[in-house]
Amino acid sequence: MKSEAAEHADFTILRYAQVWEDADVLLEGLAIQPDDVCLSIASAGDNALSLLAAGAERVVALDLSSAQLACLELRVAAFRKLEHAELLELIGSTPSNRRWALYQKCRPNLGEVAQRFWDARPSKIAEGIGQAGKFENYFQLFRTRVIPWIHSLKKVDDLLTPKSLAERRTFYDTAWNNWRWQLLFRFFFSRTVMGKMGRDPSFFRYVEGSVAKRILARTKHALTELDPSANPYLQWILKGRHLTAIPHYLRPENFEIIRNRLDRLEWHQAPIEEFLEKTPAGTFSKFNLSDIFEYMSPEQSVALLKVIAASARPGSRLAYWNMLAPRSAPESLRDRIRPLPELSKKLLAEDKAFFYSAFVVEEIR
Repeated sequence: MKSEAAEHADFTILRYAQVWEDADVLLEGLAIQPDDVCLSIASAGDNALSLLAAGAERVVALDLSSAQLACLELRVAAFRKLEHAELLELIGSTPSNRRWALYQKCRPNLGEVAQRFWDARPSKIAEGIGQAGKFENYFQLFRTRVIPWIHSLKKVDDLLTPKSLAERRTFYDTAWNNWRWQLLFRFFFSRTVMGKMGRDPSFFRYVEGSVAKRILARTKHALTELDPSANPYLQWILKGRHLTAIPHYLRPENFEIIRNRLDRLEWHQAPIEEFLEKTPAGTFSKFNLSDIFEYMSPEQSVALLKVIAASARPGSRLAYWNMLAPRSAPESLRDRIRPLPELSKKLLAEDKAFFYSAFVVEEIR
């Protein structure tokens, strides 16, 4: 089974230097147990590491991109060689003027491909490795070129100040949601601009309707129904670092757990379709599938779900996001895959990485 995404998108560049998917809802959806063997889309590695922190027996991370795996590999090296505060500096969560020196401490633990990748990017390391991807640069443009035309720095800080639910709703309606916000947001997060500057244009092949309108509605939810002062993804978008919240894998209580369990993690550059076709039945019990179905036709999605089900243990769980293209197991697979709609809806409402339109949790029968 060939990878449809690999045929249409460019995977030679570093697209995501962070994982823009909320590990808190992922872990609740998957309900990790001590005997779980997890398959995870690698991306930058954040959520694969969170699966270790949650206590999985083994985690296998896959990606089509050597650049994405270089991000995971540097994170693994950083957990081995740095202390927690140094890790936050290297990522860019906290200010630092010594990131190149921190990288040098990690470099001996990298393979040759990852060394070449990061050696060629000293300026990206100096900014913080969490800023090194195309998607992060897209948000940087929004932060530095668009937001100043909409709101002052003080107004941004006010948004990120803790408030009650009623206060957040009032602030959004009276102080934040002006005509410039509506106009410039719809332009910057349009299909055209996002395809050119943020995501690969091929990722929109199966998207119908207004991209910006859907993302704006989810953003309003994040700014009102959720607490911006507890949202690390929103803080990075608006401030370029983490302030009062950090993603799951970077939290201090998870640092030593991850460091002590790194030998349970492996990674491979391979299409998930080809990897699973070579995997014995019953190998995996939990699947973090990121948003991979977003880039596939409905027919290809069904074919991959069949391959996943064949590699899974009974009672396994799958979790994945839809951003703009609706994907889930169809009725034809109900004998193999059971949806968990109430859990999925609950977790979407809590999702701090707010641009997704759906979070799907399903169970293998």
